[in-house]
Amino acid sequence: MTKPLIVAITGATGVVYGVEMLKVLKELQVPTHLILSEAAIRNLHIETAYSPDDVRALADVVYNNKDVGAAVASGSFRTQGMIVAPCTVKSLSAIANSFTYNLVIRAADVTLKERRTLVLMVRETPLHKGHLDLMSRAADMGAVILPPLPAFYHMPQTIMDIVHQSIGKALDQVGIEHNLFRRWSGQDKDHPTVIPLERQLEATA
Repeated sequence: MTKPLIVAITGATGVVYGVEMLKVLKELQVPTHLILSEAAIRNLHIETAYSPDDVRALADVVYNNKDVGAAVASGSFRTQGMIVAPCTVKSLSAIANSFTYNLVIRAADVTLKERRTLVLMVRETPLHKGHLDLMSRAADMGAVILPPLPAFYHMPQTIMDIVHQSIGKALDQVGIEHNLFRRWSGQDKDHPTVIPLERQLEATA
């Protein structure tokens, strides 16, 4: 059986990244184990029309963030890795310092110690040196720092196109195949700066 992917949603703005990731993984039939932080639940109410139960229903297994005895708290429980989407600076700080005070941080720490891929979609701006130092420290420990920064070479038409591009970049890191955005394959010689919409649609049909 396919090993599950851990998805953690923390309380930064941008909880839509975690929700849409769960929806995509469900469509791809990739098993997911979800941890929702308390602040993430609050942000669901602020930023989306989803209830916590709506989001929990998208995952195969759901854990309470206080349950440090959960399966994903042990390295003997095998997973494909873990994506924190979005990742607060508080969570980044705890991960960088191995301060495993809740299940999100413990599961991330386990992912690192077992040499599995940990993707942190850090959501903060602007960044001061303390934030950058934390990112550097986490990267030195093996984490992938992947802020959800939009790209435009795929000519996004909607906000969801931008969201899906960032999700796709995160899924690339854990080796999950998808078709969430048109990949760059070299500059078009006939249209070096603009790709017509009809050609974009043909490419994704």
